[in-house]
Amino acid sequence: MKSIVESVKTVDRPIKVLQFGEGNFLRAFVDWIVDNLNEKAGFNGNVMMVQPLERGMGEMINAQKGLYTTCLTGVQDGKPVKEFRAITSVAGCINPYSDYDAFIAQAENPDLRFVISNTTEAGIAYSEGDRLEDRPQTSYPGKLCAFLYRRYQAFKGDMSKGIIMIPCELIDKNGDNLKRIVERYASEWKLEEGFTKWLEEACDFCNSLVDRIVPGYPRAEADAICEQLGYKDNLIDMAELFLLWVIECHKKSHEDELPTGKAGLNVVWTDDMTFYRTRKVRILNGTHTMMALASYLCGINTVEDSVKSPVVGKFMREGLFNEIIPSMDGDLDELRNYANDVLDRFANPYIEHLLLSISLNSVSKFKTRDLPSLLGYVEKKGLLPKHLALSIAALLAFYRGTEFEGDALVGERAGEKYLIKDTKEYLETFAELYKADYKCNGCRAKAVVESILPRTDWWGLDLTTVPGLKDAVQGYLQTILDEGMEAAIRSLD
Repeated sequence: MKSIVESVKTVDRPIKVLQFGEGNFLRAFVDWIVDNLNEKAGFNGNVMMVQPLERGMGEMINAQKGLYTTCLTGVQDGKPVKEFRAITSVAGCINPYSDYDAFIAQAENPDLRFVISNTTEAGIAYSEGDRLEDRPQTSYPGKLCAFLYRRYQAFKGDMSKGIIMIPCELIDKNGDNLKRIVERYASEWKLEEGFTKWLEEACDFCNSLVDRIVPGYPRAEADAICEQLGYKDNLIDMAELFLLWVIECHKKSHEDELPTGKAGLNVVWTDDMTFYRTRKVRILNGTHTMMALASYLCGINTVEDSVKSPVVGKFMREGLFNEIIPSMDGDLDELRNYANDVLDRFANPYIEHLLLSISLNSVSKFKTRDLPSLLGYVEKKGLLPKHLALSIAALLAFYRGTEFEGDALVGERAGEKYLIKDTKEYLETFAELYKADYKCNGCRAKAVVESILPRTDWWGLDLTTVPGLKDAVQGYLQTILDEGMEAAIRSLD
């Protein structure tokens, strides 16, 4: 069988988008959008990816010359739909850890207009010690500041050469936070006042919200899909049909340069995205994070099977409708309708969305997606939301491991290992807690809860100050360790 490189022609276009992140989501979301803009709206621009971590998919992407196939699936008018698209909008991927010069040289590209990123919730963060001279800087904002400064120098402060930043990381006010950290580096590195002025006047840091479920590479179906396509593609990217991108701009809408409406895409340009963000993060992402680790520890592997499970499905629905939604402000009927649509999307039989994919960086995900619902419920009801409390215990149990494989902590489910991927500090903390020798039944659960819940640097507050939470989580964790996750879920009845 021919390869995709032999079967699909690359298209040479000006690089207008620099993209920090080469993973499944951006490839099936932003790069798919750019591909549609090229076809339907005359955008005439390509994407150059930047690998944000030292290890990544850059080599695989370059081996296929940036080419890959998206496979969108879903149900329309009661009928199954599957849409293939050969993506030609990616020029390649740069690894700044092995070729910093190639990365920083993109700053001198006169056609470049957008920087888009998805470096996970933990990516938009300050890293102490980053310097302008580093090749590269540790953090994404550090890399971006150095990149923008090189552009400022290369074009001598030309206000027409500013960049529009559209981060896709799922944190509140992602653009505002990114700008704040970039400005902090500019100050610490003692960069001239002209650069700060150029950042403020020539550039724009937009807040954005993304919504599309992207399971990624369809391992079980890959061979059959390649037969159908007629070529071998090692980077097939599965996603659902649904797409929503909400972009909040402080200065003006940039739809004139990114003509999403002309291409018929579900992209909302607004000056206030609060409603869209709260609804999506708390209901869709919050439900994912609330149930994923518990479901995995019940022996389930996919979101679809979680919805269908009598035990986990009930846990998910009760947590969503009885705790998450009541914690929120807004029209209850509208929120419930959105939640029902979300559950239908979760049950999409044409998408294999692995729970282990959702498990990446679960600590920061819980803080962003579920902690606001837990605290909101306590504030509104004066009661502890037991499903959300159990989801914390599930997180503590999922992170049970003592040995590392590369950068991942190794967990075990029913005699089989799984990899726990998160910030190094979090993983090392859990490893030390679970390595310790405990003398009594219940001592382990007590020690883990009393060590993790008070971490204000992890959660933003001491969770033991939430009435009843410490005892509830400790009890649930003890049940999980003694009797298993399913027994803990059943104990909620």
